This record gives sequence, structure tokens and C-alpha cells, in this order.
Amino acid sequence: MPRLSAGQRHRVSFSLNGRPVAGEAEPRLLLSDFLRGVLGATGTHVGCEHGVCGACTVQIDGVPARACLTLAVQAEGADIRTVEGLAPAPGRLSVLQESFREHHALQCGFCTPGILMSLDAFLRQRPDASEAELRYMLSGHLCRCTGYVPIMRAALAARDRLREEPNA
Repeated sequence: MPRLSAGQRHRVSFSLNGRPVAGEAEPRLLLSDFLRGVLGATGTHVGCEHGVCGACTVQIDGVPARACLTLAVQAEGADIRTVEGLAPAPGRLSVLQESFREHHALQCGFCTPGILMSLDAFLRQRPDASEAELRYMLSGHLCRCTGYVPIMRAALAARDRLREEPNA
């Protein structure tokens, strides 16, 4: 990639939730700002802007990543998945989303997209995850409303359902 100076714009193209997208970005534009401001994918929330809270977590090539620590130009050619891409079809929820609804695992909902994106990737990789492993994975996300109890209930229920119905 050629060196870009401040103020110069670079065309960034990648797959967003299975669809090709493109836009112009200055070299220092964060992926979180590109997703929200340029592409209109506002489900990715920006909290601390330091990679600590986890609200901005997306999946880049299937791996959870903090969009506030990733430059938009680094996403060139990648497969980006945001919370908008979790639902299997319009009007339907994923197993994880449904579990969060059933267990009242959100209050204000600000942290929820990042938690869902991390849990989705983790449960695909570790469908037999223990409660302790789920707790450890969730330790990278800050939630000030729920106290984490309903989030853990939802995560465990989703894990169990996905074990029973791996293609759900």
C-alpha cells in the first residue's frame, strides 16, 4: 500500500456482513468511525475509544477486534461482520440474540453489540466452553447496567442451544 499523508483519502473496499462495500477514508480514520459515519452501520458503538470497554467489537475475518483500535485502511479486502450481520434473516434473531432477549441480558444496550460479536465468535470456536471460560472471555467487556448475571445466563443458554442445534 502506498504511503498516505494526512488529508489524503484512500479508497477502502471490504465485505460488510456479506455484502461488498467501499468508501473513502483518511489514513487515520478509525474503522469504528468508518462503519458508523461512512457506511451507516451504527450498531457498532464507540465507548472508551481506547480498546478497553469492548463496545466497538466487530469480527474481522471471523476474529473479534476492537474497531476503535483498527484503522479503516487496515480493513482493505477483509470480511467485516458487525452486529447487524448476526441475524440470519430480516425479522429473525440469531440464537445468541434470542437468548439475550429471553434472559433480559441488556438494559441500556450500549455494550450489547460488542458482547454479542465476541460471544458469537467464541461460541463458534469453543461450543463446549465452560462457564469459567465464558466469564473470562466476557471480562474484556464493560457493562454498567446488568451486573453481568443475565448476560451469563444468556451466554450459557445460547451455548447449550447451539450444542443441541449446531446449525441454528
